[in-house]
Amino acid sequence: MEAVIESEVMRSLLTTVERVARCHAAVLITGESGSGKELIARAVHHYSQRSHKPWVDLSCAALPEHLLESELFGYEKGAFSGAESTKPGLFEMAHTGTIFLDEIGELEPRMQVKLLRVLDSVSYYRLGGVKKVSVDVRVVAATNQNLEAAVAAGKFRGDLYHRLAQFTLRVPPLRQHIQDIAPLARHFLAQHDPELRFSPQALATLERQPWPGNIRELRNVVTKAAILARNLEIPAGDLEFGGGAEYSADGGIQIAAGGNLEELEKRAILDTLAATDGHQQNAAARLGISRRTLNRKLKLYRPEAAMARV
Repeated sequence: MEAVIESEVMRSLLTTVERVARCHAAVLITGESGSGKELIARAVHHYSQRSHKPWVDLSCAALPEHLLESELFGYEKGAFSGAESTKPGLFEMAHTGTIFLDEIGELEPRMQVKLLRVLDSVSYYRLGGVKKVSVDVRVVAATNQNLEAAVAAGKFRGDLYHRLAQFTLRVPPLRQHIQDIAPLARHFLAQHDPELRFSPQALATLERQPWPGNIRELRNVVTKAAILARNLEIPAGDLEFGGGAEYSADGGIQIAAGGNLEELEKRAILDTLAATDGHQQNAAARLGISRRTLNRKLKLYRPEAAMARV
């Protein structure tokens, strides 16, 4: 476990996590996008008696319904076209350990029913199977949605919600534990270059930001600062906030409106570099340009920017 925590609110949360981890109850983790829900989920596993057993995670929003079912429950050879061999599902892979279902609020109604049956009866059939599979798995789920409101609106099954939320952990947004901003920023910066540091004014500037994207946004800002650093100490003026690039589910870039074309291009490139931790080859692939073109663009912004990871 690697966690950078100094605030009392996060220390209190981790204390609760340690206590919850000792039992076998299902845990639902709520919080805004980018607030660190997966880290808390991993902490539940880390502090549990299952810590040396499998950890399996899946984003429920990453796959269409027909693929999600086969991923979770597995399938037998010949169950459908292309099923050339038997494949165990993620529940089987997590046997005796923990399965983490991220973005659980994105489950389609049909999958909600299937998941509830598995959680209630433990045993289930693989797709195309005739023999039941039994597993011993602890379920930890996470969502940035208000599932109680979704239940009231008829968009999420109430029985599944209560089965998942035997214990609920709420992860606060970064703006509610600003004491962690500076240590997190130093931690992310050291991952790029241990010799780099932020000026006191830069750290104060970071602490004043609203961080709607939470820890993920902070990491992106730090990554861009590390890529474009001209000296070992990064001043407040070199920090870049906001940005015009957003990422779709398939990793493509969507440029937000506002600003001239050159500025939008610069923002898209720097945000993509941040999202790939400064890896030029990966960033170029996402942007659909050659690495040589990317390097040339970076030199136009700042000569030192071309020193990003290759």
